[in-house]
Order: sequence, then structure tokens, then C-alpha cells
Amino acid sequence: MKREIAISLSLLLCTTVLSGCWSKKELTDLAFVIAVGIDKTKDGKFAVTFQVVNPGNVAGARQHGGDSGGVPVSIYKATGDNLVEASRKASKKLSRLAYYAHTNLVVISEEVAKEGVDGLFDALERNSQFRATAMVVITRHHSAEDVLKILTPIDKIPANQIIKTLQFSEKIWGQTMNVDVGDVINDLASSGKAPIISGVEIVGSVQKGERQTNVQASEPDARLNANGLAMFKEDKLVGWMNGKAARGVLWILDKIEQTGVTIEWKQKKEAVAYKVVRAKTSVAAHMKKGKPSISIHIQAEGDIGETLVPVDFTNPKQIFALEKKAEKSIKKEVVKAVEEAKKAKTDIFGFGDVVYRSYPQRWKEMKLDWNDRYFPQLEVDVTVDAFIRRTGLRTKSYIFGQ
Repeated sequence: MKREIAISLSLLLCTTVLSGCWSKKELTDLAFVIAVGIDKTKDGKFAVTFQVVNPGNVAGARQHGGDSGGVPVSIYKATGDNLVEASRKASKKLSRLAYYAHTNLVVISEEVAKEGVDGLFDALERNSQFRATAMVVITRHHSAEDVLKILTPIDKIPANQIIKTLQFSEKIWGQTMNVDVGDVINDLASSGKAPIISGVEIVGSVQKGERQTNVQASEPDARLNANGLAMFKEDKLVGWMNGKAARGVLWILDKIEQTGVTIEWKQKKEAVAYKVVRAKTSVAAHMKKGKPSISIHIQAEGDIGETLVPVDFTNPKQIFALEKKAEKSIKKEVVKAVEEAKKAKTDIFGFGDVVYRSYPQRWKEMKLDWNDRYFPQLEVDVTVDAFIRRTGLRTKSYIFGQ
């Protein structure tokens, strides 16, 4: 009897691992969507562009160490009243099932962003295949479709080119930042921080950039550039942060890893290049006479990368003077970023969240009017400590002899 019970239990346990393959998907039946572009038609519908990988061409290029003769991606388009409808309608043009588990880029046109993105991210979050780690960018001066059509020379898959460009740009220069779907959703749900998303633009001829000759030329006719930060108020694009002001945003958000700061010396602008190799930012909230204020403290360490004027690096006083000028340059960028955000009346820095963590009861009274009333009048105190750790392989430049 016991033996029969044991056998029965064993058979029952086996059924748990032999449940079949009801949801199986064959690779040969899938179309891997690597990027999605979102535009609007003239009649107000969503125009969605799907960048789909051509597996044979990508694999062929790797095996032969170069161009396989075919384009690595194909572009499919569909329109609809919403993203779900457009996605379903695209199936009429695909011989395989659209598969979004490997989608790593969402490109939103400037026009769509100005109208509002709440509905878009609701759809992306609900999709079981879609990853919250997919990067988001906003186009500048061109449609999302145009951006996804550009063929790129170094990275065969254009979506990967955009992603890597933003990653290295943030790490080395610090005027753009990596923002994914999850980041945007968190900011949209927050009352103390507005979304900020990197911009991407096409430099050159869009028509020529779509051709395969664009990747075969030593100087491409069109290329994709990371450019600026899109500022949102609630779910709508309200302006752009550019240049050093954009880097000021990254200083505040503690996103700077490395960058280069130019220093004025002996009445010559941009005379000394200060290479930042390490940085740390802390932000704190205070209450002064019942009004909120913010203090920002930045610590930067770096090396001297270049000098266009004579500087005696053996003299501690000159090193100290250079550090003070570096601090002034960094502070100027941060102050500029704060001023631009105040003009747009949108707290892209998360100062509201900082106030909430320090003064939760007071925040309840301010949060509804934060962006329009309190943030534009917010007192922001910025202090910077910059340190020069190394001066390179020379302490005395040959310029001294000229």
C-alpha cells in the first residue's frame, strides 16, 4: 500500500514539470523589435515606427568581419488611435510575430512630447514583454521615424548607436544622461520631480542617411548626435536645456563621472583645461522663516589636461588660484541650470522630493503649488570645492620658453 502511494505521489510530482509548451515561441516565428518610434499624424493619430532586426544580415556581418551586403534592420510603420492599435495593425506587414522583449530604445518626437506622454508610458508599462530598462530619447527638429531610418557605420544597429552614444556622452562629457522607461514613469508619478530626457538629432541629409552608402563612406552623409535635455512639466515638454546649462543639471543630479572644465587664466578665456575624474554632489533642504531653501555642495577632483598660457605648477599659490577658478566655472553652470528650470517653472532636479524627505508635513501644504509658486522663488545656495590632484607629465610647460 505504501509503495502504491509513493508511486502515485511520484507521478503527480512529474506532472508539475511536464506541463507542456502552451506558450512556446519559435525563434523563426519572431520579429525582434529593437526600437520603437512615436510620432503623430496630421489627423491626430499615433504613427508608430518599428525598427526590426534582420538576423541574417547582422550574423553575416559578424561572421565575415564586415558588411554582409544587406541592411541590418528593417523599418515598419503603422498608425492607430493608441499604441496598442498601431502595434496590432503592424502585424499586417510582418511575416513574423512582433516581439518586444529585446526593445531597448523608445524614440518620441518633439511634437508628441509637447502634447503629453502619460498615455504612452501607461501602455509601455502594461506590456508584459516591454522592459522598464529601455532607454527613452526625444527627437529634435526631426520625426522619430527619420531618426530610426538613419543607418549608422560603427554600430550596425542604429538603436544601439544611439544608446552607446548617450552612455559614453554622459560618462565622458556630462551634457546628456541615460533615462529609461522606469525613470520617466517614476518622475511622472512624483509631485516633487519632473521628468528630464536626453535629446537626439540628425546632422546631415535624412534622405542620404537612409541609404546603405551612408555606412560605406569614410564621412557619412548623416549621423545621429546626442543634443540637450528635454524639460517636462507634468507630462508635457516645455523646453530644452543646452550646453553647459545641461551639464549643470548633471552636476546637481550627481550624474557627473568625468568631464572637462575650461578655466580663464591671465585674461585669456578657456586657457586651462581641467579634467574632472571624480565628483560628488549632495543636496539638502532647509526652512528659513517658513520658506524652503536648497543647498547644493559639489566636490570635484581632477587633473590638468592642457594649458595655453604659462602656468607655474610648482607654485602652490597658482594651483590654489586655479582651483578657485574651476570652482567658479562649475558654480556658473549649476546656477545657469537652476535659472533655466525656474523660468520654465519645472523642478527637474527633484528639489521637491528633498523638501518632502526633510519636512513631510510642510510639503503637504506646498506640493500642489510647488512648480508654479514655490520653485520659481526657491533660494538655492551653491558651494563647490575643486581639487587639482595631478598636472600631467609636466610641471613646467615649454610655453614658458616662448
